[in-house]
Amino acid sequence: MKDRYVAYIGSYSYIGKARGITICDVDVEKGILIPRDEVDVDNSSYVVSSPDGRTLYSIADEGVVSFRIMENGSLSRMNLANIRGMRGCQLSVDSEGKYLYVAGYHDGKATVMNLNPDGSIGSVAAGIYHKGLGSVADRTFRPHVSCVRMTPDKKYIMVADVGVDQLKVYRLNEVDATLVLVDTIPCDLESAPRHFIFSSDGKYIYLMYEVKNVIDVYTYETGDRVPKVEKIQTISTTGDECSLQTAACAIRFSEDEKYLFCSNAGDNSISIYDRNAETGLLTQLCCLPISGDYPKDLMVFPDGKHVASINHETGSVTFFTVDYEKGLLVMCARPVHIDEPNCCELVKLSGED
Repeated sequence: MKDRYVAYIGSYSYIGKARGITICDVDVEKGILIPRDEVDVDNSSYVVSSPDGRTLYSIADEGVVSFRIMENGSLSRMNLANIRGMRGCQLSVDSEGKYLYVAGYHDGKATVMNLNPDGSIGSVAAGIYHKGLGSVADRTFRPHVSCVRMTPDKKYIMVADVGVDQLKVYRLNEVDATLVLVDTIPCDLESAPRHFIFSSDGKYIYLMYEVKNVIDVYTYETGDRVPKVEKIQTISTTGDECSLQTAACAIRFSEDEKYLFCSNAGDNSISIYDRNAETGLLTQLCCLPISGDYPKDLMVFPDGKHVASINHETGSVTFFTVDYEKGLLVMCARPVHIDEPNCCELVKLSGED
């Protein structure tokens, strides 16, 4: 029996006709998404699933919302929780499904939410507002938390701040519900660290910069008081030439982590990198256009042979076959229209309720 997948695309709902989350069936062999249904969420700017694939979480104007993922991929709303701050821009869940982490772009706040045993969202476990000034008056002049994740060793919480050009490392004090700063990793001025991901073996961090348009590769080791983080590579998110308006948007691994993908707005492209699992180093294979405007996110299909570009400005999802040997992206289907899409989460269905 073939594995079944569903994709959830979060959209803004205040201007266009989108209701919030579009549920799409996934045809892995053809490399396409087929919109099936929509669920109401006020301006779903980011969605993420639980590690067991049974719960979907979405940012909303009112806070964060949880949904039970049903056997056929449909969504059943569970609850809404207030994050005690302005609306978020990114979500993540720790590997045990114990906490939901919320990045607050507008107020510079990192928030940790408790998760209940059934997957619904509980109370605020901890939160902290960043302080300080950035270096670019029209963009990164004050704190804008853009990405929050727990480290693979489950000891620290790492926070990227696109506004003050820093990667901060916290420890969660569960006794007094606080985030305790243990280290700060400074980034280049006017670089704007936006998103980062860890390799599944926990040895490497891939940090993408929105303004500098590069990806930094770091080694990661657990430490007693602070983690040991060392930069080993810097590589461009684009080709040899790019627009001055280019801004790196999202990074994703292929399922086997042999390849890393990065989308770029302005340049309106996707770059593909070969990843050496032993050294963690990246080699760029290509940087090619995605036939859309503002690829705010991308989705790599489970077979690693196809990729979907989530194009915010053109309200479209475009589909490509990936030829790693030749370094090519070949359009493989007609675009699908979805109003103001922001992000996409792929979930493997369990077949159980």
